Amino acid sequence: MDYIMQHEKPTGCVFCQAAQQPDCAENLIVQRGKLAFVILNRYPYTNAHLMVVPYAHQPSIEMLDAETRAEMMEWINRAMQRLRQEYHPEAFNVGANVGAAAGAGIAGHVHFHIVPRWGGDTNFMTTIGQTRVVPEALEVTYERLKTGW
Repeated sequence: MDYIMQHEKPTGCVFCQAAQQPDCAENLIVQRGKLAFVILNRYPYTNAHLMVVPYAHQPSIEMLDAETRAEMMEWINRAMQRLRQEYHPEAFNVGANVGAAAGAGIAGHVHFHIVPRWGGDTNFMTTIGQTRVVPEALEVTYERLKTGW
């Protein structure tokens, strides 16, 4: 809510800025690779909503080299394994919104979402109350995932 209420929004790419900072609960990067990193979504759809982001600032996956795409897929796989260990989700949504018209909130820097899902996690609160309930603080999620990776 703080971000929404800010009068001055941050400028620049949030992913590029995060990649330049040290890993910590404020930064939300839980793992780094040579060409991509795994970061918690600051505005998650569900608990432990992760994203895999290349260091290369490109708007679409076809603009990334094959080695970067391959590393991203490996991070997606590892993220799903880690989420299964720690959160025991029943399913996942995995994908990328490429371009603003497709729903990309950060259209200039392509990234993949790994969203753990549980039966009933989209319930009346979202439909009627237009509110999402995420019962775990991001700092707690960060520690749980970072520690056990």
